[in-house]
Amino acid sequence: MKIKVVSPSAERAEQMAQIVRASGPGLEVGCATSPLSGLSGVLNGSRPVLLVLDGVDLPALDTIDRLSQSDPDVQTIVISAEQSPAFLVKAMRSGVREVLSPTDANALQAAVQRAARKHRLTAAPRQGEVLAFMGCKGGSGASVLAANLAHILSVRDDRSVALLDLDLQFGDALLMLSDQQATSDVAEVARSIGRLDIELLRSAMVQVSDTLSVLSAPRELSQALEVTAAHVAAIIQLARQNFDFVLLDVGRTIDALTLQALDLSSRILPVVQLSLPQLRDAKRLSTLFRSLDYPPQKIHWLVNRYQKGGDITLESLRLTLGASAIATIPNHYVGVSASVNQGVPIDRLSHNNPVARALAELAQSIAPAESGKKDTWFGSLFGGLAAAQGRTA
Repeated sequence: MKIKVVSPSAERAEQMAQIVRASGPGLEVGCATSPLSGLSGVLNGSRPVLLVLDGVDLPALDTIDRLSQSDPDVQTIVISAEQSPAFLVKAMRSGVREVLSPTDANALQAAVQRAARKHRLTAAPRQGEVLAFMGCKGGSGASVLAANLAHILSVRDDRSVALLDLDLQFGDALLMLSDQQATSDVAEVARSIGRLDIELLRSAMVQVSDTLSVLSAPRELSQALEVTAAHVAAIIQLARQNFDFVLLDVGRTIDALTLQALDLSSRILPVVQLSLPQLRDAKRLSTLFRSLDYPPQKIHWLVNRYQKGGDITLESLRLTLGASAIATIPNHYVGVSASVNQGVPIDRLSHNNPVARALAELAQSIAPAESGKKDTWFGSLFGGLAAAQGRTA
């Protein structure tokens, strides 16, 4: 975001520019020394998103008013020793966003951060990647995979990740990642849907790390009934505009709420194990996806706890589902169990864990790191190639 700091004093202009630069990343901050009567000459055709004007008195507000009328998209923060009611009212009428005291650096940084958030919301909306994990049967491990992939994505190149636990009755995704207690949840957000914005959503989420946030499932089973498909749609749409990746743990109940989440997902990752009951449910789920007219490239099957030499082969699964994109997550019960019981992501316990390595390859295929290897068998999964070919047991 482009910011211009203007003050009659060169020393003050540079001091305030340093304060503004420290307000957050991604700020392009310039400063100029000029009386405010010459503001138009200082701007000289440039169009900063935010103006920070120092030493503003009552007559200078007329200049700001003319600027606001000629370019209403430019936000203005005024720094002034004048704080009388008459000054504040005229500042508001002149289009000033905030009036701050000359001695409060913290207030200036907070005001810049608020302006930056508003700019992000009104700029071209981000369209983050939405990935939905769905277990074909209870105990398939979809929640474990969703939570751990969210963590791995969040530590790659500082990408922002949101994990939304939409298994509303029995969701426990947060427990896979942290021992923090959620103070809010999906149901709480749904009750405030009329005033939903990114500040409300973030305040309801548990901040697992600087780049990973989790919105928990409701604490009480009865609260799950309060959440509707419209609520879920609003939450997902807002999340995808503010995070690079949005991972959904949708449980395995097929209802209007789940279908809404699947519709909004760019990729659906059904999780299945190679057992006859799981295959039967996977076949039903595959039939449902076809009835919903989901394109084949949207569906990416994951075989969890895979071991070679079983009674049911990957080729049998591929033929049963009519799917060309099938990939495997190896079986490593001890490592995964330790991760779940401790509430610590698998890759933090051991980078050499085979499950962590497989999820890292999956993350690489979704969000290639600059120095990472791009030609992986998980890459072929999302490229629509037959990753299962040649991998039969």
